[in-house]
Amino acid sequence: MTLRLSTVILPIDPWHKGGRERWQRAEELGFHAAYTYDHLSWRTFRDGPWYGALPTLTAAATATEHLRLGTLVTSPNFRHPVPLAKELISLDDISGGRITLGIGAGGSGFDATVLGQEAWTPRERADRFGEFLSLLDRLLTEDSVSHIGTHYSAEEARNLPGCVQRPRLPFAVAATGPRGLKLAARHGRAWVTTGDPKLFEEGTPEQSAEAIRGQVDRLGKACAELGRDVAELDKILLTGFTPDRGRPLESVDAFVDFAGRHRDVGITEIVVHWPIPGSDFAADEAVFEKIVTEAPAQLR
Repeated sequence: MTLRLSTVILPIDPWHKGGRERWQRAEELGFHAAYTYDHLSWRTFRDGPWYGALPTLTAAATATEHLRLGTLVTSPNFRHPVPLAKELISLDDISGGRITLGIGAGGSGFDATVLGQEAWTPRERADRFGEFLSLLDRLLTEDSVSHIGTHYSAEEARNLPGCVQRPRLPFAVAATGPRGLKLAARHGRAWVTTGDPKLFEEGTPEQSAEAIRGQVDRLGKACAELGRDVAELDKILLTGFTPDRGRPLESVDAFVDFAGRHRDVGITEIVVHWPIPGSDFAADEAVFEKIVTEAPAQLR
């Protein structure tokens, strides 16, 4: 099994002061894809610079040629499927068909209340996510869509000419619960996990890998219920949220051990954060680049 290596670049740098160069460097290093978070702000970065995901990806599309680009992940917290579909069709065109939409149900952080609403309950997030994803799927594949839903509606929404990628750009669905895994099985070209959050503080790397194996198994069952082969879906691990934390980026050997362990439980793409000094994602950038250029050969 070929294991892909990708990165996530947080949108914290001005485009003309390091932003452009970082995305171009990601392409030069040979990453499969470079993603960015789709938040309005996020955790400890809330009081610092934070730029919009889709404009950043648009700029990255014009600054690169081959690198796949995407969100990791978009959510319904502050978006509506109709304008999002129009922006995604435009972005897919500008990039020449290199966009992947990472998408999840959203959480309870800053994005959940920034528009002035009460944070949704887990059940409401799941309800909205299912409706959001189903409508977005239609908007990206049909020329005109009308829909009256519980949470989202569209009235003759026109989406010509559609995506460059057919029948639409791929969805990478972030999910671990039963309802979300069914959505991943139905709509996803890929599935995204960050591991089991209950193990982050006190779990072991081995327990975490086994928990991810269980998630992959449940994804397989969800696919089987729909008559779909789970092998059709890429399985993406966004790193930094398992008990391993930043240790995989300490050396090439440490990363190869980490990546091999997760390849063995079914992961097909590993996403590492581009180093950010003074943050939870701090790492030696020289070691980071050595990992990117040397580790893949050891994982074939």
